[in-house]
Amino acid sequence: MKFLNSTAQLVEPLASRKFARFTLQYTEVEEKPDGQEQWEPRFAGHQSLEERENSFLARDQKINCGFVKGPKGSPSTGFDLAEDDANYISTCHIAVSSCIFGNSDRLRTPTGKTVTRLSRKNVCFVMFMDEVTLNALSSEGQVPDRMGFIGLWKVVVVKNLPYSDMRRVGKIPKLLPHRLFPSARYSIWLDSKLRLQLDPLLILEYFLWRKGHEYAISNHYDRHCVWEEVAQNKKLNKYNHSVIDEQFAFYQADGLKRFNASDPNKLLPSNVPEGSFIIRAHTPMSNLFSCLWFNEVERFTPRDQLSFAYTHQKLRRMNPDKPFYLNMFKDCERRAIAKLFHHRLEEKHSIRKSATE
Repeated sequence: MKFLNSTAQLVEPLASRKFARFTLQYTEVEEKPDGQEQWEPRFAGHQSLEERENSFLARDQKINCGFVKGPKGSPSTGFDLAEDDANYISTCHIAVSSCIFGNSDRLRTPTGKTVTRLSRKNVCFVMFMDEVTLNALSSEGQVPDRMGFIGLWKVVVVKNLPYSDMRRVGKIPKLLPHRLFPSARYSIWLDSKLRLQLDPLLILEYFLWRKGHEYAISNHYDRHCVWEEVAQNKKLNKYNHSVIDEQFAFYQADGLKRFNASDPNKLLPSNVPEGSFIIRAHTPMSNLFSCLWFNEVERFTPRDQLSFAYTHQKLRRMNPDKPFYLNMFKDCERRAIAKLFHHRLEEKHSIRKSATE
């Protein structure tokens, strides 16, 4: 991996003419359908299968992409931010973001020396969390300063979580950064179990700008076929088996095929992403893919590795004349730029295990 030695000579490239151009708009409000007394507004809205099918077309359109409100007077559908925080993130042009919900992880500040003055000036570092997490961090001595920062991280507290499953809540900042950072040209997502070890601008240059990509994600270190990922999820009881089966059957019926590593026409080097580190240019195609992937996670299981390849294949299949410049890089490259730590629960387990040995 040959990163640039410094950010001094870095120049953000002009918007590439090769990226597909179309206009995406997002459903802001849903009205209650006549005669449906049990109907309730939902964060992701109520997307029909026909609307879902049409949303895969890369064209000027309005689609569901989270943050859908109910009719006037109905309660919030969730993921509520304080006005100051919403104003702050709306001005970010390059965002590095992560989240901790349910006090699942410790707060890991990017390694100080690696973030250059240029990045400190031009990049927003935003950590989304709930009040439970903020209270736990504060009790451990990590208290936000007057401006709401802990180290480089701007702490943004989310109230009224849209889902009871914290894993599903975490998919909102992970998969929809273009909705949370409406002015951003680029974003870097890292799971809270990772600590950033390289300057964000050097990451953008290496994974996107150098070869003209608009989206970058690493492949899985072990599994490369969705069939294997399904089996592993069920073996480890990661989610309800019947829901996984329903999702998998739906995808196979719509053309999902087994991964064949020797196929010269395969779209990607792997059909299973590692997924904890994602680098995006907020282009129309990248934003569309993010919305589509989120809608699959919302419709089926929050195990996003199960829906990644299907979403990518269907997007490509339905838009043969509009390429999506996706860079699926090796997992060892991810490990070189972000250090992995245990979740809090795993920490306790390993402490107990070492104590009994």
